[in-house]
Amino acid sequence: MSPIPGTTLTQQLKWRYATKKFDATKRIDPITWAALEESLVLTPSSYGLQPWKFLVITDPELKAKLRPVSWNQAQVEDCSHHVVFLVKKNLGLPEIEHFVDRMAEVRGVTRESLAMYRGYMVGDLAEGPRSKIINEWATRQVYIALGNFMTSAALLGVDTCPMEGLDPAKYDEILGLGDTPWATVCACPAGYRALDDKYAAVPKVRYKTEELIEHR
Repeated sequence: MSPIPGTTLTQQLKWRYATKKFDATKRIDPITWAALEESLVLTPSSYGLQPWKFLVITDPELKAKLRPVSWNQAQVEDCSHHVVFLVKKNLGLPEIEHFVDRMAEVRGVTRESLAMYRGYMVGDLAEGPRSKIINEWATRQVYIALGNFMTSAALLGVDTCPMEGLDPAKYDEILGLGDTPWATVCACPAGYRALDDKYAAVPKVRYKTEELIEHR
């Protein structure tokens, strides 16, 4: 498969912005949305453990309930798909064993052949110093998925708005996550910008390349 030109990537990254106003009449078509869901599934993570889950909210009533606990941001209701990014709480040995099982299944190998890799994960995340901050570690992984989702959406001409302006505890309550191993981290409405969203034409403010990138 041939890679896309670099100019296509930078063009779409310049095109994207944190959309402030979505066109509530436009919906993402099923084929495009399926590709975006696949981009979430294919997101890389440390060890490949994928300590996340993604709730795709399209029900108008549920989106209306989430808006007040999202700093009353209209994007939550007006977007096509509202994606809530969840973290797996207190990840440990059971999740590692589950991943080893899945790796053996997908690659057609025995669990025994993965013993060394399993040992690395257990020694680091379940028994090592990182086990003390495992929820913080897992939350950082979730943001990899958020970034991958937004870039993938931009390449497909879909608008997004990364959103930390919300009450995670209230989200958990409304979404029925209280007695589950999952917790809200952030959200990302996706859809198509309204033609009168003035922020679409506002120049991006970024530091100069030489301030941000150093070659050694």
